[in-house]
Amino acid sequence: MSTPLTELVGVRHPMVQTGMGWVAGPRLVSAAANAGALGILASATMTVDQLRSAVREVRSRTNAPFGVNLRADAGDARERVGIIIDEGVKVASFALAPSRDLIARLKDAGVVVIPSIGARRHAEKVAAWGADAVIVQGSEGGGHTGDVATTVLLPQVVDAVDIPVIAAGGFHDGRGLVAALAYGAAGIAMGTRFLLTSDSTVPDAVKATYLAAAVQDVTVTTKVDGLPHRMLRTELVDALARSGRAAALLRAVRHAAAFRHETGMSWARMVRDGLAMKHGKDLTWSQVLLAATTPMLLKASMVDGRTDLGVMAAGQVAGLIDDLPSCADLVDRVMAEAQATLRGLPVGT
Repeated sequence: MSTPLTELVGVRHPMVQTGMGWVAGPRLVSAAANAGALGILASATMTVDQLRSAVREVRSRTNAPFGVNLRADAGDARERVGIIIDEGVKVASFALAPSRDLIARLKDAGVVVIPSIGARRHAEKVAAWGADAVIVQGSEGGGHTGDVATTVLLPQVVDAVDIPVIAAGGFHDGRGLVAALAYGAAGIAMGTRFLLTSDSTVPDAVKATYLAAAVQDVTVTTKVDGLPHRMLRTELVDALARSGRAAALLRAVRHAAAFRHETGMSWARMVRDGLAMKHGKDLTWSQVLLAATTPMLLKASMVDGRTDLGVMAAGQVAGLIDDLPSCADLVDRVMAEAQATLRGLPVGT
């Protein structure tokens, strides 16, 4: 199935595996790429040296195109961009809108730039700055999210920009791919669906928690880091919602210390990164610290398997998923479902 997305990045199928922190490592990314989708390596939870090593590991596992996801507001974003260019990575994706000069630097080096956005005006801005495509995430998507549903946001963006638009938030099967194409998208991006594959390195006990979740077990909270965050409802999430400022600050400092030990990042740098994520919101100091150290809450679950100590970002589709296929089987199934759906559509006379 050829679309502007497949033509732009050179993949076989119009699907993107999103850059989920602690989840989208070399094994998952290479498996998605070998299956014909665009695999995206998550770099925000890696040091610069780890990123270079991870890129090389992906390259050793696949000859297919893949990408790297960056935080545009990270203090070392330029250094990470340099690695992408030096290592010949095909795609740079961004969780926040990159600056005009970062886009220009990447495009001058032949890298395809695909920011993720959650509003039409953001898509218009990055398109004007030279982005090659955009991933549009509606409120159904996992992690940090907005409040506009994909079915409303997607056509807005498709009508507003003349670059390929990739739909994210609420997709897990071939019917969703056909629906996105009907709205004018060039493909779909999936996070939770790729997390729940046999190629994902997320611990089995954590995967089982996701598989057991119903749609109503996926919630949006601002209590983790002050920003709307879609995740599985757990005892920890409920405790965060109930905790007072003193308890929240103590928890934030504890996680910040763990994050500092893990990454070697200074306290000043963590505070700067936390403040950069405020987006004009009135956050408490505990929320500023948690904004910078949320990766540690995710790591506790996604790497250590401690669902009691960590949070589990999740799209609403978690409540619809009940199996753990390989990436190859998943992509083949989505494409087969899409073709069957297209064949079943009524044809006008």
